[in-house]
This record gives sequence, C-alpha cells and structure tokens, in this order.
Amino acid sequence: MSTSVEHARLMRLATRASLAVASILIITKAVAWWLSGSVSLLAGLTDSALDGAASFLNLLAVHYALRPADDDHRYGHGKAEALSGMAQALFIAVSACLIAYQAVARIQHPQELGAPGLGIAVMLLSIGLTLALLMLQHKVIKETGSAAIRADSLHYRSDLLLNFSILVALVLAWYGWAQLDAYFGLGIAAYILWSAFQIARETVAVLMDEELPVDVSAHMLELACAVPGVLGAHDLRTRISGNHWFVQLHLELPGSLSLSAAHTISDQAADAIHKEYPKAEVLVHADPQEVVQPAPV
Repeated sequence: MSTSVEHARLMRLATRASLAVASILIITKAVAWWLSGSVSLLAGLTDSALDGAASFLNLLAVHYALRPADDDHRYGHGKAEALSGMAQALFIAVSACLIAYQAVARIQHPQELGAPGLGIAVMLLSIGLTLALLMLQHKVIKETGSAAIRADSLHYRSDLLLNFSILVALVLAWYGWAQLDAYFGLGIAAYILWSAFQIARETVAVLMDEELPVDVSAHMLELACAVPGVLGAHDLRTRISGNHWFVQLHLELPGSLSLSAAHTISDQAADAIHKEYPKAEVLVHADPQEVVQPAPV
C-alpha cells in the first residue's frame, strides 16, 4: 500500500471515529444533564454538541483535502484542512461563551444537583472514549501530519480536561459541595477559549504559508549540498498544504555542465530531500555558480 493511500485511510478513519465518539457523548450527556441539572454536565453537553458539528465538518474537509490536484488547484486541496481547523476554533469559542453564560447564571441562582451518580458514570464513559480517540489521533498525526486531525486532537485534549473537571465537580456535589459545580464550569469555559485560540493560531500559520521550522529547512539545504556535484544551495522556500510540503530551492552547479547533467544532479538533490521527508514535493532550479551573486556582508 502506497504512503499516500495509507495516509488517506488513516485520516478518514480518524474523522469517522471522532464523529462517532461525539455522537455517543451527545446522547449520554444529554440524558445525564436532563436528570441532574449540572452546569458542568451542560458544559460537557454543549461542548460535545459543537464537537459533533466540528467533527462532521472535519470529515467533509478531509474528504475534500484528499482529492488530487486538478486544473483549478495545482497544489491540491490540502488547505481545506486549515479552513476546517479555523471553523473548529470558532465552534469551540462559541462553546466556551455558552458555558460561561450558563455558569454565571447558576452562580447567581444556585440550584441543587440531581442524580450525580449517573453523571459520574457518564463522565467515566466520556473519559474512556476520549482517551481511546486521542490514542488513534496521535497515531494518525504522527503518520500524516494532518492539520485537521491535529486541530481535532487539540480540542479533544481540552475535552479530556473538561471531562475530568466535570467528574471532580460531580464527586464534590455527591459529598455536598454542589455550589462548586458552576465555578468549575466557568474555569472550563476559560480553558476551552484558550484552546480555540491555540487552534486558530496554528491554522492561520498554514493559511498564511508560514515556513517549515528553521532546523528542517537547514537540514534540507544540507541534504541538497551533500549531492555530488552540488557547489551550494540557496533561496530555499517552504510551505504546507494539508499533508503535503512544497519545497523550492536553487542549486549552484558548475557552469560548464551540460543541461542533461545539471538536470540529473537536480533530480538527485530533490530525491535526497524527498527520501528524508516523504511529504515534501521538491522543485529545484539550477544556477551556474558563475552567476550566483555573493551574499551581502
């Protein structure tokens, strides 16, 4: 199975698993909140409902991003992942605001919680399912580097903290500290809002064609310069689109080389980078060393 086909399979599996987990949690948290009236559980329900919408959007975005390049999108459709990440950040921010509103209302008008035992059972289920999903997402991110799955994983990591916080709030309510439930909800809202900011910052970097890390770019130049016949390399540019890296660089070659020889060496440099970084699509321009301007002092 080719790398690209395996990456596509893993990304589709992750998005479907995310939607399935969100759907299960929406149903169980809705029942538990209806019976208990917990603001923390309402926070979890609201977050899971928005997770479900975000996961469905993510599934569509990944399906579109995996489409091959065409005449209208020569660099592929990978940035659909970043757009999905931005939408997820918006969903999560709205979730945080709704949770904060409900928490403040409950602080102003305290109410006793009902059926905390059911709520605790639901939260234990939520934590188990979320942990399983995060393990799958970690594997997919490691294999594919998908921006959409990374954004999805980030907000499910915040969900894990949310679920733990809700569990603590319900346990305290079990022992007679029900008034802390609303304060936990308020703290959870603040953390979720911070998570939304983190997701937005990462996706904006992709949409704005931010360069790959400096150490990666430096290593690419080293790989190119290590090819026999290469005298130097410069003007390396990189950007990310979905699970593809687009790399451009100039090679410095002896001006006496034939066009065929220069082409062969350029291909070898591109292959050296691609072998080390399989996600990289490398475009090489050959410059005669005699015309390369020295760097300004």
